[in-house]
Amino acid sequence: MSVPSHLFCFSHLRWNFVYQRPQHLLSRAARNLGVFYVEEPIFSQDDAGVKIQRDEACGVVVVTPVLPEGLSTDEITDAQHRVVNDLLAEVRPSRWVGWYYTPMALQFTRHLSPNLRVYDNMDELSAFAGAPQGILDLERELMAKCDLMFVGGQSLYESKHKRHDNIHAFPSSVDSAHFRSARQAGVDPDDQREIPHPRIGFFGVIDERMNMDIVAGIAALRPQWQLVMIGPTAKISPQALPRAENIHWLGCKQYRELPNYLSGWDVGIMPFAMNEATRFISPTKTPEFLAAGVPVVSTPITDVINPYGAAGHVEIASNAEAFVAKIDLLLTRPKAHWLSAVDAHLAEMSWDKTWARMMLHITSVGAESKAAREGQLV
Repeated sequence: MSVPSHLFCFSHLRWNFVYQRPQHLLSRAARNLGVFYVEEPIFSQDDAGVKIQRDEACGVVVVTPVLPEGLSTDEITDAQHRVVNDLLAEVRPSRWVGWYYTPMALQFTRHLSPNLRVYDNMDELSAFAGAPQGILDLERELMAKCDLMFVGGQSLYESKHKRHDNIHAFPSSVDSAHFRSARQAGVDPDDQREIPHPRIGFFGVIDERMNMDIVAGIAALRPQWQLVMIGPTAKISPQALPRAENIHWLGCKQYRELPNYLSGWDVGIMPFAMNEATRFISPTKTPEFLAAGVPVVSTPITDVINPYGAAGHVEIASNAEAFVAKIDLLLTRPKAHWLSAVDAHLAEMSWDKTWARMMLHITSVGAESKAAREGQLV
């Protein structure tokens, strides 16, 4: 297709939850396109309608249906259907892309006729705790309907590349300039200032994908180390978080704040559980730790082992004892040679380059491809 005028994204993630792949990509799309980000509904006893807010930092318009409590599943779908129809009738895009992060959105958008339908499959959502019923069937339908498919990592690509004839792997990239500022010693944030060194840090969503035994084990094996844990808690009880004097749960922080925290960390950790929910993940925080100049230890996530572990940029460990041994190594290892190799690797990565390559795919999809795909099932 020719260059689109608008992009309408349908996502299961809140725009203002954590700053990750959708925000990086769509904020860049909004430099040249009208971008509307349609979230899942929120429910209210007192109000109903549509909440529309423009992110002034990037220009993305966030659309959130506000629905009465107590609606049935069908009523919720019907309400979302009306919101999308009204939005398109008001905007009247000339050439637009329907961009999906969740197959569930197909329930209220399958009637639409975008000039191009794109599925940016950043995670294997069916493996997550609380995955909606029917998500695999809807994904098959979405993959049949979409003209173009991106996946968020190499392992996810290997899992799905035979199921679509125009699929491309785009692993997590990095805003190096943003995180590189962490290499300059700055003023510690108030809630980190009094925490002694060495500091072992994590940032990200704290959910069923984290191995809490590793976190607790590191704290117990090295009580002199301080574990600084940053991020919102989701789908797990706060009571499930390990508690110790040297574990500091600091809660969610804004993306702009992260370099200030990372600049005061000695080593980073990515203690992911090895389960179905992490089988295909490509953690965005891997290159972000590296750009910040923070050495990092991870569990053996496939898309971390290759390329980062294989290149010696990230240390790999499977349990608390192995994490402690690797952290001991990193606390004493000179950083100059490691940083030089890391910077050479990151020089080839950026969200700007990723979005530019995605746009090349978008503009190269021809009308004949779209016509050929309609009605096919994967």
